[in-house]
Amino acid sequence: MYQRWRRLLFLHWDREVAEVQATLPAGLTVEPWEGRAWLGVVPFRMEGVRPRFLPAVGGLSNFPELNVRTYVRDAHGRSGVWFYSLDCAQPVAVWGARVGFGLPYFHACMREQLDERTTWISSDCRRCGESGEPAHYEFRGLGDATRAGEGTFEQYLVERYRLFARRAGKLLAGEIWHEPYAIQTAEVACWSAIPLRQAGFDVGNVPPAHAVFSPGVDVSIFLPGK
Repeated sequence: MYQRWRRLLFLHWDREVAEVQATLPAGLTVEPWEGRAWLGVVPFRMEGVRPRFLPAVGGLSNFPELNVRTYVRDAHGRSGVWFYSLDCAQPVAVWGARVGFGLPYFHACMREQLDERTTWISSDCRRCGESGEPAHYEFRGLGDATRAGEGTFEQYLVERYRLFARRAGKLLAGEIWHEPYAIQTAEVACWSAIPLRQAGFDVGNVPPAHAVFSPGVDVSIFLPGK
């Protein structure tokens, strides 16, 4: 598939390795940074989503999304991302990702809005069937956008070119290609831990330990295999 990921906010919390390891399927182990596991909450916008041989189609191809993830390696030593959830406002995309990739997509009511004048982005997400307030985020990027330095914490967090999924009881790996992210300092006026709680992690009122913003990248995604 081809798609564009736009206006990404990367929020991260650190946790004990053992706590996160207990949530992973057989065949995956936590890939820590300085002895800690990291959980990410990433609201962003998908645009131009399409299979390789088909054009993008309006509302089917453009929609907000939010994922909860951690960083792992498999038995072959390959690094990647394990998703606890991916909330999406497009039900056809939810169905396709669950069937085709084995990813834990959930249909959600979502809204993403950019204020062109101030560059502030507002993002709301409430999973269908859930009550209460939505997960709400307000953020923007500040300063020049540059690539993460080699061997830096930011590179560890954002430069991930493989996802792992489980389908029919089997662990699969899907390759992803894009140019390295250009990232900026993230100014975050509002954040929510609701998606983390839904994934089974309680961070209370502790704010994220790290936040960066990226204007986005163009992405190629390949079908998962062993």
